Amino acid sequence: MPPVTLALLISNVVVFLMQGVYGEGLLIPFALWPIGNSGLEVGVMGGAEWPGFAPWQLVTYGFLHGSWGHLFFNMFALWMFGAALEQLWGSTRYAGFVLTGIIGAGIAQLIVAAVSGMPYPTVGASGGVYAVLLGFGMMFPNRMVLLLIPPIPMKAKYLVIIFGLLELFLGVTGTQQGVAHFAHLGGMVTGFFLIRKWQRDFARREDVERLP
Repeated sequence: MPPVTLALLISNVVVFLMQGVYGEGLLIPFALWPIGNSGLEVGVMGGAEWPGFAPWQLVTYGFLHGSWGHLFFNMFALWMFGAALEQLWGSTRYAGFVLTGIIGAGIAQLIVAAVSGMPYPTVGASGGVYAVLLGFGMMFPNRMVLLLIPPIPMKAKYLVIIFGLLELFLGVTGTQQGVAHFAHLGGMVTGFFLIRKWQRDFARREDVERLP
């Protein structure tokens, strides 16, 4: 198991166990809250005032989860797709990619929350996971993968397309409430542009090396 992937798995599990001990004392300061307090009730939650948005939440929300199932599927995807990317890119670049995906997903969620007036916080590593899924599909487009539910084999590039279209449909229609679909899409879009930037930078370096 590559070190960053292993560290992400362990840290997410440890933080979730800490949530069981500290409850809302951990959720309130570190979940991703909407910017401002519009739409939020004035009062207290678990003995502490609702904090609203703080910059560090763009990272910390990605290490909190709402349930064991939420945690399991995110960690399973990180193990399944992230390890191959870390072995390909190296630990430093992979770590930056995951964190950038989490931040990009968080920014997308803040925009959606501001437009829709959603008065609740966001938690979960899904934004980073969807960036990893997109990265796997771009780096290994023809590698066969097996879905967990349902167990259907398909090429990675088709899996990414299906998941992207499904998240877009669910987000636009509001079919599945309580899931940050646009945050997932934000993670995928962020991952796409970051990979494209790396590819352009690599192409420029190659051109320079070929100069006489």
